[in-house]
Amino acid sequence: MKSELPIRLVLVDPPAGVDYGIQCGRGSGYEPMFVQQRKRADVVFDFSIAVSENSKDGSPNFSGDYVQGTPARRFIYVDVGTYAGQKSTAWSRRMIVLLNGITWEQIQKALKPGYRLSASIQGTGRDGGPSCATVPLIGGWHVIKQPK
Repeated sequence: MKSELPIRLVLVDPPAGVDYGIQCGRGSGYEPMFVQQRKRADVVFDFSIAVSENSKDGSPNFSGDYVQGTPARRFIYVDVGTYAGQKSTAWSRRMIVLLNGITWEQIQKALKPGYRLSASIQGTGRDGGPSCATVPLIGGWHVIKQPK
């Protein structure tokens, strides 16, 4: 049985003046969703992904329009600059946010009304521009109460 898992993804202090979005779809037919620029210190995305049980080993299997990769390595793309549809920018990057390590215990808690699964990543890379490639989580995935 599939469930819709509410997700919050936080880009901590990304560079200003750059568009960021969550990639919907794959290949050349993708569309950046929830596109925004930094308004304060962080950029926050709230959306949902599907989760079901992997029939081979019982592990969580994430799917849906925002989920990329193989069952063994599922992830979410954060589109940056031109990949997010921004025309006048020098930035063309993607961040990979891995879904590995999310447990059934976390999923069950996050599926309760008023909760969601959350992760934070550093929005600025070592070169001073937006982060790119596989970005490590700050403190891992955890369950939070949804803001009112």
